[in-house]
Amino acid sequence: MNDTKINIFIKEIGYIKKERYRDNIKKLISYLPDYFFEIPASSTGKYHPHYALGEGGLVRHTKVAVRIAYELLNDESIGYQFKDEEKDMIIMSLILHDGLKCGNPKEKYTRFDHPLLVCDMIESHKEDLTLTENEIKAMTNMISSHMGPWNVDFRGNEVLPVPSNKYQRFVHMCDFLASKKFLEVPFDKNEIIS
Repeated sequence: MNDTKINIFIKEIGYIKKERYRDNIKKLISYLPDYFFEIPASSTGKYHPHYALGEGGLVRHTKVAVRIAYELLNDESIGYQFKDEEKDMIIMSLILHDGLKCGNPKEKYTRFDHPLLVCDMIESHKEDLTLTENEIKAMTNMISSHMGPWNVDFRGNEVLPVPSNKYQRFVHMCDFLASKKFLEVPFDKNEIIS
């Protein structure tokens, strides 16, 4: 495993309660391409706030999406609807959701089907993981639909599923909020200032 990559998300990994899940997310983070840790969340700056731009912007966007989930899941009025294992799976899905944003190998622009590429990556490493088929399916369902209503490519083809259950909607909501320009989150290097 790549400790450098894992250490970037050590705080977010700490939000995961189940040790087996923490072990699996560490493995999956180590499979992410190096560029994920370097690129901005948006190459044009059009779709993400200032903190998500520049070098490491995609990591910061991911951290904010995870932090939004963590805060909401720990609010009794919201989090009550999810079991602890489900909360862990949501956090894991958000850590990985944009992991192959520019494909693999890296391409110049965002791949529209990047959620599906992440799902394929998880599936391709399932022999290295201790996740059950149902756990993998839960994660890939959340990741594949994280784009919400932006599921049609420039040719008008429906490429991605839209969220259809509370888990998928929750992951989409956290990603959506993390991309809103009116929500600026203070960072010190790549860590959220709490």
